[in-house]
Amino acid sequence: MPTDLELQVKTLPNSPGVYQYFDKNDTVIYVGKAKNLKKRVSSYFNKNHEHGKTRVLVKKIARIEHVVVDTETDALLLENNLIKKYQPRYNVLLKDDKSYPWICIKKERFPRVFSTRRVIKDGSEYFGPYTNVRTVYALLELIKELYSLRTCNYDLSQEKIDAGKYKVCLEYHLGNCKGPCEGLQTEEDYINDLKAIRDILKGNFKESLESLKKLMMDFASVMKFEEAQKIKEKLESLQNYQAKSTIVNPSINNVDVFSIISDETHGYANFFKIMNGAIVQSYTTEIKKKLDETDKELLELFIVETRQRFNSLSREIYVPFKVEVGKDIKVTIPKLGDKKRIVELSERNAKYYRQEQFKQIKIVDPDRHVKRIMAQMQKDLRLKEEPRHIECFDNSNIQGTNPVAACVVFKDGKPSKSDYRHFNIKTVEGPDDFASMEEVVYRRYKRLLEEEQPLPQLIVIDGGKGQLSSALKSLDALGLRGKIAIIGIAKRLEEIYYPGDSVPLYLDKKSETLKIIQYLRNEAHRFGITFHRNKRSKGAIKSELEQIPDIGKQTITNLLRKFKSAKRVKSATLEELTDAIGKSRATKIFNYYHSKK
Repeated sequence: MPTDLELQVKTLPNSPGVYQYFDKNDTVIYVGKAKNLKKRVSSYFNKNHEHGKTRVLVKKIARIEHVVVDTETDALLLENNLIKKYQPRYNVLLKDDKSYPWICIKKERFPRVFSTRRVIKDGSEYFGPYTNVRTVYALLELIKELYSLRTCNYDLSQEKIDAGKYKVCLEYHLGNCKGPCEGLQTEEDYINDLKAIRDILKGNFKESLESLKKLMMDFASVMKFEEAQKIKEKLESLQNYQAKSTIVNPSINNVDVFSIISDETHGYANFFKIMNGAIVQSYTTEIKKKLDETDKELLELFIVETRQRFNSLSREIYVPFKVEVGKDIKVTIPKLGDKKRIVELSERNAKYYRQEQFKQIKIVDPDRHVKRIMAQMQKDLRLKEEPRHIECFDNSNIQGTNPVAACVVFKDGKPSKSDYRHFNIKTVEGPDDFASMEEVVYRRYKRLLEEEQPLPQLIVIDGGKGQLSSALKSLDALGLRGKIAIIGIAKRLEEIYYPGDSVPLYLDKKSETLKIIQYLRNEAHRFGITFHRNKRSKGAIKSELEQIPDIGKQTITNLLRKFKSAKRVKSATLEELTDAIGKSRATKIFNYYHSKK
């Protein structure tokens, strides 16, 4: 597999979506859907395929494109649209070009509700498309169970009803229809049922559930328990049903959707073309900023360029904010509903593309990746310079024993483990975190100054205002205040404190800057705890052997070198002990343990 293709596969998202394979002539040769894009596309390159055509297909792939969607259902529908549009060589094409079913509420007096595969622009309402005809039948069955609707195709005009042209059919006698053909049901009552049906088809069950509950309680209050039970069954049917996903509202036709997200150096823009309620085209690209352009400027440029490139004649566009693209195009900024959701889906595709670019840059151009991260941290933390060298301090003591501290060092946003340092607290008695922090920071930077080692651009103190103040005392004593930026991060709410500022800074929980600071803090904690644990363990071993009368430190060292632990010393035979430290001392140790027994 070529390197650039391998890179594309590595950075695909673990999300449902549709992928397209292009050959060296930039022709679509295959369109597929996936629950997990990364796993599915990777599988083409990670195994030997039994079928010769699949092996040929894989050899011909020169480029991969993909579209992220909300659900697997959306992926299926989008795949269908793209196959019909491009008719790729390696996809199965249905000869009858069968489309997916919709549920139609017909534009007529006493509207019928039925399934259809043909969308006719006659003012009727269409809901769908649905990927499974059984879903449509189940939904229509549910509607029929809950509401009494006509199934005949009579023209129920008021004149014909008044003239008595129609007679009720078997559906009326079975209780499935209330007989509007004979004027036994008013149009207002019928329209109220349709309103509830629309809510169900859109996935809004609240009002229908509430009205059915009220009806059930009304029947129960007058002892009509059989009728109440029937309503209860309808309620259960409605509660168990989950509205199936649709890709786009069918009322959205011939519309272009644009969105953009950006960082310090680049913008990432996405374009969807929607025809007859479905996405038929998707395009995402990276735009390099030259003069720190705004998102508005970049998006306007992208809209004009993309519409020209794809020869789009759409009269309306959906965008996340106001843009100026000429008087001939209607600009819509959706606030809610299906239109808002399609803009959000466009933004998500732009975000995924940005993440993939970051991953690829990290592999191919690590310098650019580091520069971007450093620029972001400098901006987020309001620093004078990029924090290429960061040091983080953490204190560790458990019940006041063996107080130690750790200093971890990050260079270019990554751990530099050879520069990590441990500190035994020397001048502080008992568990005093503030005094310990003051001592450690002083010792660390006094040494760096004496050895003329480079100082960090940022110091991170694991703790709030108290620990930060203690660290500042040491920097003052060394004349480093103002030369090194210093912040404290409180454990509970990830609050970042600055010297002389009582109001903390709260970073975005998803920001890369906060993630690096949390990584620093966690690394310092891990490093300090490991050192503390080892120190306590060694202390416990030595203290047990030191209790033996007339046994010195060198003897203990020799024993631990030979037997590795106090437990093995205790279980050793007299002969084994004699071989290690001589008969006299071996007898004392052997008698000490065995006389205790």
